[in-house]
Amino acid sequence: MKRILIFTVTALPFLLALAFSLPDGEGVTPLPANDQRTGDPQKGYDYLTKGDFLKSGLPYGVFVMNSGKDKDNLLNREGKNATVGYGYNVVENKGIEMVIPTCLQCHAAEFDGKLVIGLGNTSLDFSNTSKTDFSGRINMLRNMAPKQYEAAAPFLNAFAVTYPLMETEVRGVNTADRLAAILAAHRNPQTLQWNDTPLLAIPDGVIPTDVPAWWLLKKKNAMFYTGFGRGDFSRFLMLSNLLTVTDTAEAREVSSHFTDVLAYIRSLEAPPYPKEVDRKLAKEGKTVFNYSCSGCHGTYGKDEEYPNLLIPASIVQTDSALCGEIMKNKQFIDWFNNSWFVEGDHAAQLVPYNGYIAPPLDGVWATAPYMHNGSVPTVEAMLNSKVRPAYWSRDFKDPEYDYQSLGWKYKIEEKPERRRVYNTTLPGYGNHGHYFGDALTQSERAAVIEYLKTL
Repeated sequence: MKRILIFTVTALPFLLALAFSLPDGEGVTPLPANDQRTGDPQKGYDYLTKGDFLKSGLPYGVFVMNSGKDKDNLLNREGKNATVGYGYNVVENKGIEMVIPTCLQCHAAEFDGKLVIGLGNTSLDFSNTSKTDFSGRINMLRNMAPKQYEAAAPFLNAFAVTYPLMETEVRGVNTADRLAAILAAHRNPQTLQWNDTPLLAIPDGVIPTDVPAWWLLKKKNAMFYTGFGRGDFSRFLMLSNLLTVTDTAEAREVSSHFTDVLAYIRSLEAPPYPKEVDRKLAKEGKTVFNYSCSGCHGTYGKDEEYPNLLIPASIVQTDSALCGEIMKNKQFIDWFNNSWFVEGDHAAQLVPYNGYIAPPLDGVWATAPYMHNGSVPTVEAMLNSKVRPAYWSRDFKDPEYDYQSLGWKYKIEEKPERRRVYNTTLPGYGNHGHYFGDALTQSERAAVIEYLKTL
């Protein structure tokens, strides 16, 4: 109780909700720890950047003809891997060299002139996928190069089904949850066999997410924004294998490598803030943070501690479309919890929750935009809901980072414009909630921002 007394009056309702359960019985829920399998980080890195966790993709010649050869080679790879971007690997399938998309498509990004593995990629564009028709190109490959088509068919067939259904309202947000649902709908949960006709009803609409930083995973007891990924993390990390997997034997082989991938991910550290920090102001900010924010987001430094708390949507008040969709569509929970992924000694399980996990904040300065849907452009706006823009845009061609407000430099727009302008009035794209920073003074918020630069 002594700690509660130092908060401003406007923070009391939240603190009381944390200390006691809500009237309907749904309170803050601590996440229990799960033992994870150990692996070799170096082997995990090699598998991420060279491995065949997808066995099918585009024939190398087709890929180069459409995309050209990569000249940057940011991963310093050799051979044909040096000629494709960091989000692709070149693997062999049925004697055909294939280019496969990798985890780094979403989980790596160029920042300040450097490639940062583990930083969410906020430059992807899924805002025009429904207009894409692959049938002509697929038929051309089938007729002109039947052996190449045979090797590429699992990837092409799955991609042709999933990609048109992943359209978002704006650039820069991610559709991983949607992709997983579509792939699950087309696969038998026990055998993982592909079906051209979906076995489950696929919901309308795409709920956007922002890609969380990989280096946070080592602190978390559950995966995903809703914390519903429990048990063996490596099983969840390999879900992209559903794009082309042929059977459970292949899934087991891929799974054996993802213990190493998990080890590599857990070895990642947040990038240090590259500019000067006002140490005196940051020290003041640490005091404010520890009193006002650490109850959910943890403490940092030599005595760091992260509480792993699930916060009900009724408390955090952020856009509930994501957690609500999961609660509403139990068919996908049931698919996973009765699938190959829950078998064996290292099972995974989905446990739905009507709320979101309060994440660790290591490297938060670099992970704009914010909220689980990327609706808030800066940390400054996260801490002061009054300055959050309803409509805003940012430069995707030549982006600039605001090292003071901590986020991408953006322009406030007067009206929505599909694809170009983030429209927070749309379902799933809302920027409301997480009002706890509103209780702070402007000088306290400035101090907290300075402190967050040090995490």
